[in-house]
Amino acid sequence: MKKSILWILLDLVFLVVFNTVFFVAGGFEHTASVWISYGFIHFAYLMVIVTPLLIRKSSSAAVFGFSLYSISSTYFLFEFVVGLIFILVNSSSYKAALIVQVIVAGLYAILLLSHLIANENTADSVERHEEEVAYIKAASSRVKALVGKANDKKANKEIEKAYDTLHSSPTKSISSVKAIESDILGKVADLENAVKSNSADKVIMFADEIIALTGERNAKVKLQG
Repeated sequence: MKKSILWILLDLVFLVVFNTVFFVAGGFEHTASVWISYGFIHFAYLMVIVTPLLIRKSSSAAVFGFSLYSISSTYFLFEFVVGLIFILVNSSSYKAALIVQVIVAGLYAILLLSHLIANENTADSVERHEEEVAYIKAASSRVKALVGKANDKKANKEIEKAYDTLHSSPTKSISSVKAIESDILGKVADLENAVKSNSADKVIMFADEIIALTGERNAKVKLQG
């Protein structure tokens, strides 16, 4: 809570300083071009403040945030200079101030929206990859925990084979193998129960089924990859 208040206060510094100088030095009577520039400067600064709200939460949020911050900050600095020029010129005609700053804002909007779209696509890809890696890690780590715990030597060798097959599987996944992956996780649970019950035959059977299903899954992934 304290940190949030400090950030709010920091954000208000520019607004307080700018508005104090603007009204003390220039008063309250201004031409339309000045008010237009005043408004666009505030809009640009507001976009810098709200940029964090546009960043999608993901493991790549820092990268996304940097690109969006760069765009918003550049726009603000450019708009501040342009707006300040129009304020100092204090033209009686508003057209030049409006046209120039609308164009600048439009270019900013195009850049910002295109980056937001690209970030969304990247975030989807990253999340999908993380889910795929999580599946392999979860399945292989569960089987690895069973290595050496069966009372039968042959059963332990089959568990090791099952682990090696899972561990060496491609992390990439496709929609057509989701059902197979579910079956593999089900067989891993069966294998865990078989090890607990000291049933060597069932351990061998379930380990072999995991190997076969994983081989089928990997073949489909490589074929369509």
